[in-house]
Amino acid sequence: MKAMVLRRLRTPLVLEERPLPSPSAGEIRVAVEACAVCRTDLHVVDGDLPHPKLPLVPGHEIVGRVDGLGAGVGGLKLGQRVGIPWLGHTCGHCPYCASGRENLCDDPLFTGYTRDGGFASHAIADAAYAFRLPENGDPVSLAPLLCAGLIGWRSLVAAGPAETVGIYGFGAAAHIITQVCLWQGRRIFAFTRPGDSAAQDFARSLGAVWAGDSDREPPERLDAAIIFAPVGDLVPTALSAIRKGGRVVCGGIHMSDIPRFPYRLLWGERQIVSVANLTRRDALDFLAVAPKARIRTQTMPYPLEAANDALEDLRSGRLQGAAVLIPR
Repeated sequence: MKAMVLRRLRTPLVLEERPLPSPSAGEIRVAVEACAVCRTDLHVVDGDLPHPKLPLVPGHEIVGRVDGLGAGVGGLKLGQRVGIPWLGHTCGHCPYCASGRENLCDDPLFTGYTRDGGFASHAIADAAYAFRLPENGDPVSLAPLLCAGLIGWRSLVAAGPAETVGIYGFGAAAHIITQVCLWQGRRIFAFTRPGDSAAQDFARSLGAVWAGDSDREPPERLDAAIIFAPVGDLVPTALSAIRKGGRVVCGGIHMSDIPRFPYRLLWGERQIVSVANLTRRDALDFLAVAPKARIRTQTMPYPLEAANDALEDLRSGRLQGAAVLIPR
């Protein structure tokens, strides 16, 4: 098998030839059709997240076909298309797992972080964390749903029944969840890096009622705001944009430090909440919603060997939508 491997933090990935792995009990092997590139992959490669498995195959938005079954695996068959997300395994017995909050598990494994992921021709996954996908769908289009879509969905649920939603950072997650919001009858206000007219035009093309620089006030107060950009300075900015009783949802796994801000921005029963990982219920709910909302992902395909180029394009903000790696 081929794999793009992170050997040391803050260094380019290296193409390796590896023996084809065999799935253990409860696991499946997947022949990767496509794997989207997520900002979390950048945080892993750049050393923003602590204690990754090294050497590591990144990638956690995997679409592929089951081509190996470990002992005891039921409900899946060879050749079936599945999606493999960020949450790759949970302990099942800690207080969080026992109370239906497996996203907060005390002893989890994460795809492309603490276990090898999908920047490869093949990947091993826990069968309990593999989700059936449409057999006739385009794998490149489906791949961003496995994290950008899922974390966007969990963030939207956390925002509550907001009619007007501000989205800070208009990348892969934002372009997916904007389509869900419009299907639900909400109105979207998009905030981008100052001067990023391309991203603002992209947001408007998807149906945002307003798009502008992140340091600007929206034309009206918002019911909620979701921050996908890993920029802590945006928290007080978003608080100043929401009405009393509104909520700011921090949707990223990593964010720069939040600066001090006056209490008046929080007063009025405004709330700041974070979103951590996801649950299998999130995946089942969102994958049922996606076809109803007729989500269309915008993607830029790259060959597997160009993973470093895809990461750099994401880092520099040159992408509209999501980069997707395709093994050859």
